[in-house]
Order: sequence, then structure tokens, then C-alpha cells
Amino acid sequence: MKEIKMRGISKISVFWRAGFNAAFFFFLLMPLMYAFCSCSANVEGVLKEGGAADLAVKTSLEPRMTDLIRRFQVMMGEPGSAALILDGPAISRSMASAPGIESVFLANDGPAGLDGAVKVKSAGDFLAVAGRSKKFVTFTEKSGSRPSGQLVIALDLESAPELISLLSGDAAAYLAALNAPAASGDAQSRQEYLLFVAALYGKPIADEISAAKIHAVLDFPGPVTSIQGGVSSGNRAVFTVPLLDLLVLDKPLRYEVNW
Repeated sequence: MKEIKMRGISKISVFWRAGFNAAFFFFLLMPLMYAFCSCSANVEGVLKEGGAADLAVKTSLEPRMTDLIRRFQVMMGEPGSAALILDGPAISRSMASAPGIESVFLANDGPAGLDGAVKVKSAGDFLAVAGRSKKFVTFTEKSGSRPSGQLVIALDLESAPELISLLSGDAAAYLAALNAPAASGDAQSRQEYLLFVAALYGKPIADEISAAKIHAVLDFPGPVTSIQGGVSSGNRAVFTVPLLDLLVLDKPLRYEVNW
């Protein structure tokens, strides 16, 4: 087993106070991506003709992760139990300038929970990286008597660090310091990553990360005819994505819906 390097540990308290900058990950699966932290996340949305989308999002940190962040805040002399761990307004401001986003409104329903809405101007432009032909989201509409098209979401170790940097350079640096392959671009197995987390924070935190999942539901302009990476019924596609898949990306992720 290769050595697991613990880089940038001095930055961890700042990183956790930013809520693992959790906002950027609830957009990564269109249901788009959320959650580079140990959390439960639910995303429901409607993809419209033309590529615009309305998303409703709700997320919260798991109990042990919340306690861990609280301890970091105490060590750094931060405010007590009333302090926001996930700062909805701050995350909204940072997300609003991301490519393809029209507006973001996230409110706190607790110190470690968020509830809100996101409007996407164009799925095809969502988190587009200038100068790259390979896109994170590919949206195609077909002409005809009824709505039809294709949505593809693809993420791998090559593209993930650039996408994270689009939303927050600080988050990219902190995630790299914590050895998250999706931020560093360095290949690492799931077992190695979980061993790293367990060594730094304890096995219960690693277990929460291992068990965490992102649930996403998206309605399309027409009946779904085929799907990869999820299940469908009528116009609706449903995805359940293990958080560990997003953090490690030991296998490229691809989600495709045709309607």
C-alpha cells in the first residue's frame, strides 16, 4: 500500500468552518453535485426544454461530522453552538457566479443544515471550463413532434479539480490538503482514502463518509427512453450516488438520460 500523505493539516479548522465548502458538490450531479462532506443530501429538479433547470436542495451534516467541526471551532476560539457550520448565504454568494447558474438561494434550517433553490440558465453551459472540449455536462435537444434530447454528466480525476476550482479555489486547496483525489487529481483507492480519514478523525467519521449518499430526482421534458447510472419512470430519473464515489473517483462517473 502506498504511503498516505497528510498535507496541509494546519488548514483543517478553516476548511471545516467553510462546511467543507459543501455547496459546490451538491451541483455535481444534475441533480448536479453537492456534498464533499459527510452528509445526507437530497436534490429535486425539473429540466426544461431549452436546457434551463429549477432545483430544490436540502442537505445536512451527519452527527459525528457536526461534532467534529464543533471541536475545531472551539480549538480555534470560534463561536459556540449557535455558529453556522454550513453558511447558506455565504455559499449562495460564492455559487452565484459559477458558469451556467442564474441564481442561488440557500437558507439555514439549522447550524449544520441547508434548504433552498437553484436556477440553472443552461445545462449545457453548467460549470463549463474555458478552452476544454470535454464538458462536465452535455445537453442536446433534438427536433421533432415531441420533446426529445440527451443529458450526459461525466466526471473523472482529470476534470474534477478544474470544476472544484471554478466554484472555490480555497475549497480545492483544502480538499487537496485532506488528500481527496477529486480535488488533487491523484489516484487513490477507496480503502486508502478511508484509512486516511480514520487515522486523522477516527473510524466513526470514516464510516459516516462510507455510508453517505446523495439522492437526486430530475424530471425531463419528455418520457425517459434510456438511462445510465440511475432508474426511471415516465419523465422522471432517480439517482443514488455514494459520496465515496465522488470523493475518490477511482472509476470515472457517467450519468446519461435520453428522452
